[in-house]
Amino acid sequence: QVKVIESGGGLVQAGGSLRLTCVVSEQSIRNYGMGWFRQAPGKGRDFVSAIKYDGKKVYYANAVEGRFTVSRDNDKNTVFLQMNDLNLEDTATYFCAVGRFGHVRSTQSEYAYWGQGTQVTVSS
Repeated sequence: QVKVIESGGGLVQAGGSLRLTCVVSEQSIRNYGMGWFRQAPGKGRDFVSAIKYDGKKVYYANAVEGRFTVSRDNDKNTVFLQMNDLNLEDTATYFCAVGRFGHVRSTQSEYAYWGQGTQVTVSS
């Protein structure tokens, strides 16, 4: 059974940074796109970022463009989300997902496996 484990969340002051890590087990991610989504309290799950299987194409939601950077290490079956200049609106549970294809973007149905999420809380 494929497992997707996120880590790196926590409490940070506005303007600070966090780096989320997503480790996938029981399946190589080498041929699959990967994505990050987030869900704020009382809201739906929103797209944050996606990265093509080879890392050569990345996508970001408008709200995080220029502040967040997605990357991947296929040898370690790991994906990262570097989050800088965090603001209160970034407070959410962040989910990592394994794509069904090598090139995926913002649609949740493009993703086959999801983690349980890691909480990010930004304080003023």
